[in-house]
This record gives sequence, C-alpha cells and structure tokens, in this order.
Amino acid sequence: MKGGVLLFPSLNAEIARQNIKTKDIATALNLTEKSVRNKIIGKYDFTYSEMKAIRDKFFPQLTIDYLFYENNLTA
Repeated sequence: MKGGVLLFPSLNAEIARQNIKTKDIATALNLTEKSVRNKIIGKYDFTYSEMKAIRDKFFPQLTIDYLFYENNLTA
C-alpha cells in the first residue's frame, strides 16, 4: 500500500468477493506469491500481459481499466 491507501481498490474488492487466493494468481502468472503480493500493494508494477492474464482467468466479465484503476488518494 502506497501511503496507507489501497492501490487497486477494485482488484482487491473482486479478489475478496470471489475468494481468490494470492497463490491462485501466482500460479496463473508463474510468479511467486510474494511477487504477486508486492505487485498488488504497488511495490512493483504489473505488466500489461499480467493484468490481461488476471482479467482473462479470474474476471473475464470485467475490464482491465476497472480492475487496475489506481487509487492515488493519500491518507
């Protein structure tokens, strides 16, 4: 979390709603769970292909823009 604010509020909400585990995303992207967690909190950036893979596998009904909207508000 940058500045104590959830970076991808929509992605995090959808992950929680569908009870998706970090491990599931890591497996889909062929990354470690730590790498995925670091990307979700904004320590590292997702590549476009990673964003597309997450959307296609877990949220095909949603847009990449919605899922990866960055909350730039500061706490």
